[in-house]
Amino acid sequence: MPPTQPIHLRPTAPLAERVLLPGDPGRALALAQELIDEPKMFNHHRGLWGYTGAAKHDGRAVSIQSTGMGGPSAAIVLEELIALGARRAVRVGTCGALHPQLRLGDLVLARESLAADGVGRRLGGERVPADVTLTDALRAAAQPEQDGTIATTDLFYEPRAPRPEASWRQEHALAVEMEAAALFAVGALRGAAVGCLLTVSDVFPEQGSRQRIDDEALLISAVRMGAAAIAAMP
Repeated sequence: MPPTQPIHLRPTAPLAERVLLPGDPGRALALAQELIDEPKMFNHHRGLWGYTGAAKHDGRAVSIQSTGMGGPSAAIVLEELIALGARRAVRVGTCGALHPQLRLGDLVLARESLAADGVGRRLGGERVPADVTLTDALRAAAQPEQDGTIATTDLFYEPRAPRPEASWRQEHALAVEMEAAALFAVGALRGAAVGCLLTVSDVFPEQGSRQRIDDEALLISAVRMGAAAIAAMP
């Protein structure tokens, strides 16, 4: 059953019908400072910082709400946002590259997710699609470096061998992250349009160790994603 009132979010300002969904609370604050005129805190309960106000892009209301890490947290946040009136939402998050041509800071547009996580698979099945109309608008606004299938997993640190990346690549997944499948599934179940833009924060060279994006480059990419998401949700 959908919630009749929020339990985990405690709004202190109005919620917009269009919402950006970063995972990291700190990134939610940074995006609010860059993309909203005079942002007001929407939520701080449970450390899930959220902000709302007029977008600098078009002067219309937009909210930016962090989801925390992983599908269970993201699904709870989106359920409660939809109950409060959200109608369109875009995950603006990070991912690890699976496609060999992706570089740190590149943008990936997710059209569907291979649900290798518990929530996405439980609610949406093995492959969970993003909203088609919103995704097409995101492509036009963001002009991402890659566009297609991604994978969603519950594990950031995978201790087992062999690791699952090879099977995801066989399914043509461009990148892997931790929230999109759950968000797509909740949006479809509750009648809200949900899309996903990701910036490559980690690459895994065949020769050498994992490489991680620096904070300044990540913020630049996050702002690029956020501005595109706002433009795609007029």
